[in-house]
Amino acid sequence: MATVETYIEGTPSEVYSVLANGWYYSGWVVGTSHMRAVEEAWPAAGSRLFHASGVWPAVLADETSIDEVLPNERLVMTARGRPFGEARIEIDLAVEGDGTRVTLTETPIQGPASWMHNRLADLILRRRNVESLARLASMSERRTAPHSTDPERTP
Repeated sequence: MATVETYIEGTPSEVYSVLANGWYYSGWVVGTSHMRAVEEAWPAAGSRLFHASGVWPAVLADETSIDEVLPNERLVMTARGRPFGEARIEIDLAVEGDGTRVTLTETPIQGPASWMHNRLADLILRRRNVESLARLASMSERRTAPHSTDPERTP
């Protein structure tokens, strides 16, 4: 189980609006390359979105489904990511000051990632999810300039 958290300068409803728009999924989830489809009911329990991972022509089609939803508070998903298997993703939103404390927990539940689950795997998942939350923050805050804590990136 890999847990990361961050503070986002926006209300839980602003953060949730990004999570609730399935078309934004590939914009904040590290490892997805593009969206293929989003069921109309997203993010209702049982609904799915369909994404792809990889770089053309080596692209794999996968999907993510909603297990539990409490609008503006909690989202629990099962994400399929071939060839690694499936993971349970829990995202909790809590008011903190003028913003939102976001906690993301990822647990491999099926396939090779669950068989090889160890401290090193959790370290990799945590690093990936730190970046995912940084992307979620940028989208939720609708930034017009880089955040002071963004790493320097060279083109």
